Amino acid sequence: MNPASAAPSSPVPAATAPDRVPSASGGPGGRGSLGPVGLVLAGGISVQFGGALAVTLMPRAGALGVVSLRLVVAALVLLVVCRPRLRGHSRADWGTVVVFGITMAAMNGLFYQAVDRIPLGLAVTMEVLGPLALSVLASRRAVNLLWAGLALAGVFLLGGGGFGELNAAGVGFALGAGAMWAAYIVFSARTGRRFPQADGLALAMGVAAVLFVPLGIAESGTKLLVPATLGLGAGVAMLSSVLPYTLELLALRRLPASTFAILMSLEPAIAATAGFLVLGQSLTAPQAAAIALVIAASMGAVRTQTRRAAPPAEPAA
Repeated sequence: MNPASAAPSSPVPAATAPDRVPSASGGPGGRGSLGPVGLVLAGGISVQFGGALAVTLMPRAGALGVVSLRLVVAALVLLVVCRPRLRGHSRADWGTVVVFGITMAAMNGLFYQAVDRIPLGLAVTMEVLGPLALSVLASRRAVNLLWAGLALAGVFLLGGGGFGELNAAGVGFALGAGAMWAAYIVFSARTGRRFPQADGLALAMGVAAVLFVPLGIAESGTKLLVPATLGLGAGVAMLSSVLPYTLELLALRRLPASTFAILMSLEPAIAATAGFLVLGQSLTAPQAAAIALVIAASMGAVRTQTRRAAPPAEPAA
């Protein structure tokens, strides 16, 4: 979600929520790492409280209407700030950014359909399974069976053995959003390699907004033009997209991508906190344990991927 150009090239759980595009190759944080870590955590808090605000807006504008408002405002801000160059790109470049935009639209649409039906913390937890599965499959190491097992145990606890207490459609939408998040990581990296700065992100956000506006109009019509609704929609866009993008971009100039991904693994807990404070959504003890298991699995998968990618130590002279 930051105005960076792409996600890390290695498929590790990163974002977001449901629309984060981390990219940058910051070096080790060293003694100054507390600053960027704080920025990342602030971005995560902004994203999840923006999601909670979006839930309160849904009775006014509907889930599709909220997504439309968020994407349109975020696209306008990014296009104005980035002013991407439209000429000089190949057909393959445009094809990549269009697919990235489609993936972004699908991820946001599915996620907001999920939080309209199930608690925010549980929706984010199930959505994180998409990037987690991508990381486990990409690593192909036996230890990742442990992380997959922890994640599955968390899913079992969330469902109480059969998801009887959760809205089935909400669960399906959250899992679908997770699959789109995994695809989003892949295409954000491809877009970043083809477009400079944040140009690709801005263009893809524009594509996503254009695709979703008809859906929002079909669901909510003139309700989207009510000043209070427009104001709240702009607030959702700023909290869930523009502000965290900026904070994460600043952080990633000094923070390793692997550390960023581990911090992103905390988002289910942040989402559960936002859901409790803003929406009054409390969790049962098994649901809290499930979130903890998925967070542990996500962090473990990131650490495994990081160790696998680390270069061998140089022999002593």
